[in-house]
Amino acid sequence: MRIVELSVTEKGYEPSPVSLKKGEPVKLVVTRKTDHTCATEVVMDGYDINTPLPLDQPVEIAFTPKESGKLVYGCAMNKMISGVFMVD
Repeated sequence: MRIVELSVTEKGYEPSPVSLKKGEPVKLVVTRKTDHTCATEVVMDGYDINTPLPLDQPVEIAFTPKESGKLVYGCAMNKMISGVFMVD
């Protein structure tokens, strides 16, 4: 299983974009490092992911990309703050 570490900073989700492979299980380890953001969770459509991110606590989210292309994830506010996975 591939592990990808992401941080939520005042700039948003970092790093982004991240390359993933279709069908390869991924474990995201997401740490929110700022209170100055609306990105207090990760929402990923099509994967039933809506995971709260407490400040300064790594949160693990496991999923397997189902299709190739651009997979956008983000905050609950219509992904106003978002990140991208590029799935090969």
